[in-house]
Amino acid sequence: MKSAPANRLGRLRVLLLCVALLLPLAAAAIDALPFKDRAEEQRFQNLTRQLRCLVCQNESLADSSADLAKDLRQEVFEQMRQGKSDAEIKRYLTARYSDFVLYNPPLRGGTFVLWFGPLLVLLIGSAIVFRIVRRRGATKPSAAPASTNEEDW
Repeated sequence: MKSAPANRLGRLRVLLLCVALLLPLAAAAIDALPFKDRAEEQRFQNLTRQLRCLVCQNESLADSSADLAKDLRQEVFEQMRQGKSDAEIKRYLTARYSDFVLYNPPLRGGTFVLWFGPLLVLLIGSAIVFRIVRRRGATKPSAAPASTNEEDW
């Protein structure tokens, strides 16, 4: 039987080995972009948080690790370096990928369903549940039988 210090040393070695194997994965998830200054980096982060990953769909471009998200982050960075404004970058991406790339798409005919679809589904579902409950209540026989005068004392 191993002693306690030897057992702890073995566990520590296994833990260090696991960490060493996972480090390359963590490094690959980070885009090392050469920002000029902190303001440019914050602008980039703000902009990529306003854009949706087209693969993940529930993650922003900043948070996604999908290959397409990496490519789009690089595209955003390059357009920033070309001197384009945030609005110009968004227009470029929406022209290429539609309004779905924006987390807050503008309200217009094509995005009406994105904005009001969930509310419409909720209202329709509530109406259906209300009708079912109402019908069941109307067709249910009364639970207590009518009492006769003989049973009353």
